[in-house]
Amino acid sequence: MDLQVHSERQNDTGRLRSSAPARPVFAALDLGTNNCRLLIARPIPGGFRVIDAFSRIVRLGEGLTRNDRLSDSAMERTLAALRICGSKIERRGVTAARAVATEACRRARNCSEFVDAVERETGIAIEIISSQEEGRLALAGCASLLDPNVPYAVVFDIGGGSTELMWLAVERGRAPRILDQTSIQCGVIGLTEQFGGADADRGMYRRMVEEVASAIASFEARNGIRERVLAGQVQMLGTSGTVTTLAGVHLGLCRYDRRAVDGSFLRIDHARAVIERLVALDFDGRARHPCIGQDRADLVIAGCAVLDALCDCWPVERLRIADRGLREGILVELIGSTRQIY
Repeated sequence: MDLQVHSERQNDTGRLRSSAPARPVFAALDLGTNNCRLLIARPIPGGFRVIDAFSRIVRLGEGLTRNDRLSDSAMERTLAALRICGSKIERRGVTAARAVATEACRRARNCSEFVDAVERETGIAIEIISSQEEGRLALAGCASLLDPNVPYAVVFDIGGGSTELMWLAVERGRAPRILDQTSIQCGVIGLTEQFGGADADRGMYRRMVEEVASAIASFEARNGIRERVLAGQVQMLGTSGTVTTLAGVHLGLCRYDRRAVDGSFLRIDHARAVIERLVALDFDGRARHPCIGQDRADLVIAGCAVLDALCDCWPVERLRIADRGLREGILVELIGSTRQIY
């Protein structure tokens, strides 16, 4: 499916009314280490139309690096967000849904009791997926942004608990083929807790970059990606809050605008100029930026460090930005698995 994503504004307080026969409605929920995000959509030719969405920073993985458990406060924050998701799913008459959880739930020793509580209190059945499945779904959601004329690609997703990396072969007329993939334990929450984020200085920032560089070294060694990059054969596609934030800051947006960011290109020298500005700011300075805000002001520095390390290792000239990924991938597969013709 050549993904086309459309949105439809709807009053959340009202129910959908139509004299036409009910059509299928699909929901995709991504419960990450940092965010809880929901998309509800109807299929249309060539893609889907989003009719409702929800996103909230819940920091489910806060403190996880210290004791391998989800904290009571993190679980309660997340349950509050999931109750809203459950209400939206019911109100929109969703006919098929998939809800997945990623790194925080993969690692937490008390994750099963949390998942049970979610289903009991919200009706949402959370599926804990592997890092390989997480990467595959993210790719399904953003693959249409790859240039078929460039034979290889690095696709990455900087998450709260980990960073997913994929090395792809790209051929015109075919779906991109995963040559190798890995998950490194370098997410924005873990790095922030380890090195500091609210008050990170340049020394701490460089140590974060070095930590990520060490984590990706074996992936580079077994694939020889850098050599392909230097030959001009590699494109890079990023799908995460870090890259969309940097693109928004670079574009000088007065408020974040997905339409301006998704599918855009960001030159690496421009990205690094933005990173320099952000590292030089204190927490309050970052929090005041409309594309960052209070909730991301500490985490954005760790995300910048991950991107910096990736670009040091694989010095492409520009990065394509995807404000789409795992949720969109779930929707593509849910819609594709039905046999109805829309």
